[in-house]
Amino acid sequence: MACPRVAVVLTSTARFGESDRPTGFWYEELAAPYYALTDAGVGVTMASIAGGQPPADPASLAPPAVTDAVDRFRTDSDALARLAATEPVAGLAAIGLDGIILVGGHGTMWDFPDSPPLAELLTAVLARNGTVGAVCHGAAGLLNTQVAEHPAVRGRQLTAFSDAEEELVAATSLVPFSLEQRLRALGARYSAGQPFAPHVIRDGQLVTGQNPASSAQVAALVIESMRQAPTTSTRP
Repeated sequence: MACPRVAVVLTSTARFGESDRPTGFWYEELAAPYYALTDAGVGVTMASIAGGQPPADPASLAPPAVTDAVDRFRTDSDALARLAATEPVAGLAAIGLDGIILVGGHGTMWDFPDSPPLAELLTAVLARNGTVGAVCHGAAGLLNTQVAEHPAVRGRQLTAFSDAEEELVAATSLVPFSLEQRLRALGARYSAGQPFAPHVIRDGQLVTGQNPASSAQVAALVIESMRQAPTTSTRP
């Protein structure tokens, strides 16, 4: 497949609801997929719900969370410039995309499910035989995505940040809903691995990773999926 293009989508939400606890996107979940894609020759468009500079969760820049990919991104002037000027999701067209990666971070729990443009974009990309990858809380973007007039996650094997992990980061009482339980309620065949260990599932055009440690593998499987099934104008 020649020069596939992927949109990497980030949250624009900077707080846990009405609380003072900051959030945003999780840096490893941006940096690892970004370099997996660009190093493989994939064109990347950075987007966010509102456009412009998306907020980064400060916890994702604390020493335990900082990886080589994060360090590389934070010293990459081109990557930082692109991050500062993300395109609004509402301005993206599925026709130019072979895939989408939904970057996680708790901020997604507020604005991903409530974004009709995001749901419409995901639906359109899937309808064109494109690939959708979601890391951690990025799977919140799948909640209102439809395929053939039913939830896109229905009957699909997938994963996302687990209830057990939510407890371990002391966020259970702060998030607006349980992502794990919401996905199950929509008919997803949800499974989780050990907390914070890599756990990635590919089910056709859908690739999901449970947590930040799963980020690079999600991107690798998105690339594999795109190369196996180039986008078309037909519904999957």
